[in-house]
Amino acid sequence: MNFNLNEVIAKRPAKTIYHDGKYVIKMMNEEYSASDVLNEALNHSIAMETGFKVPKLYEVLKIDGKWAIITEFIEGKTLAALINEKPSSTDEYFERFVDLQLEMHEYPSERLRHLTDKMHSKISQSGLEATVRYELHTRLNGFPRHKKMCHGDYTPGNVIITPNDEAYVIDWAHATQGSASADAARTYLRFILAGKREQAELYLDLFCKKGDKARQYVQKWLSVAAASQLVKKVPEEQELLLTWANVIEYE
Repeated sequence: MNFNLNEVIAKRPAKTIYHDGKYVIKMMNEEYSASDVLNEALNHSIAMETGFKVPKLYEVLKIDGKWAIITEFIEGKTLAALINEKPSSTDEYFERFVDLQLEMHEYPSERLRHLTDKMHSKISQSGLEATVRYELHTRLNGFPRHKKMCHGDYTPGNVIITPNDEAYVIDWAHATQGSASADAARTYLRFILAGKREQAELYLDLFCKKGDKARQYVQKWLSVAAASQLVKKVPEEQELLLTWANVIEYE
């Protein structure tokens, strides 16, 4: 099948995303391995097969020597775009954002890699000192091994609202099974790294209230989440992440 790659939806350091009719073409750079691409496609297909609102996965192939994942194009706007367009409705949009995440956590996920195993691997690769890594591994081992379906990169930019007011969640590259609170800690950290402290606090307050979670418990996951993000080696994030990863107790 030939795809028209004239319309770019988004461009990121290691991938470019195109729209062609009913298709979205996520084109990876040469640095992506076959295993990385196929793992993302597997995660997407597992999430799709649960019945949760996920775009259809059509195909994985190579285009001009680069791996590409072909999925269904969902007409609509991201929650991030809607919040930017109508800041006065931010509270309402965040209510929906959290409700959707809590709904996602109720879907089966036994076929996904376990979050705890992935985080142990990320901590080992983080570049942190051995003493800090030991403390983080120990903390991680102390958490229960839950089996919630976790997105791993749940942000308003990864939620699409259709003209019929349906919500779809996209970009399942980091999906795992594990703790809902760990997934929330990751989302909170993403807001912080984007310089959106007010939205981060609004999100966490809503998640804890609606999910009946202790804020302190979610915060215990923040050092682990920060250590996992260090692996990406984004220069402008390093100082903040090192601070968070090295702080073992949060008040």
